[in-house]
Amino acid sequence: MATIREIRRRIRSVQNTAKITRAMEMVAASRMRRAQERSIAGRPYAEKMKQVLSDLAAQRQAGDEIYPLVVKRPVDRIGVVHITPDRGLCGGLNANINRRTAGFILEQKVSVTLVAVGRKGRDFMVRYGQDVRAEFTRLGDRPSLEDIIPIARIIIDDYSAGLVDEVYLSYTQFVTTMTQRPVLWRLLPIEPAEMEARLSVEYIYEPSPEAVLAELLPRFVEMEIYHAILESIASEQSARMVAMRAATDNANELIEDLTLTYNKVRQEMITKELLDITGGAGALV
Repeated sequence: MATIREIRRRIRSVQNTAKITRAMEMVAASRMRRAQERSIAGRPYAEKMKQVLSDLAAQRQAGDEIYPLVVKRPVDRIGVVHITPDRGLCGGLNANINRRTAGFILEQKVSVTLVAVGRKGRDFMVRYGQDVRAEFTRLGDRPSLEDIIPIARIIIDDYSAGLVDEVYLSYTQFVTTMTQRPVLWRLLPIEPAEMEARLSVEYIYEPSPEAVLAELLPRFVEMEIYHAILESIASEQSARMVAMRAATDNANELIEDLTLTYNKVRQEMITKELLDITGGAGALV
């Protein structure tokens, strides 16, 4: 059985760990609120852009110019923008999104190239020998749209040049503080959804619908990648807060168990010393 000194040292060690995880939980909670606000605030903009894109696509005529980002062609190579956090300590979030993307890659019968956004996804894909076209790390907790433009430019240029025939976006969608869902969907070629009749609006475009569509398509790709990164950051901070809270609770439970063990050992030592004293006193009588 462990000595009193060893148990006391173990209790101090677990108490220090609990203080660290508690501090990390509070930091994650503060960052989570800001990340959630940015992610939720961007959703109406993303939906409105999709509506305008759908309206523009509906106005295209048979003889109009075909833009590269909406061209469909036989799929010989697929690109994936794989978005993950740079850090761990966020429960199973990294494992879930990496497993989702890896399963998608294994299902494909054509080659897949990756643009890794985040160190955890990059390390996972490099470890298993996947083709990483580019990597972007250290974007921080509050990236700007300018930070996303290089990512979008690689995707747009590769698709326009025919280096990839489809592009998918893989990230973790923020649902609630307790729920983060790994999602993977096709980004390119852009296929505007059919707009519902109740959402149909008469727009007037200047200088022309074609010019607006040509300018809007790259902005749409940038916006979708940016919004996916915001969703991933919100998911990361939520998952980290929950994980650190669970770690703190587990540490406190362990402290209680160690304290009980400490008291038992201490009581046994006291009882043993009393028996020795009693036995010695009896021998002197």
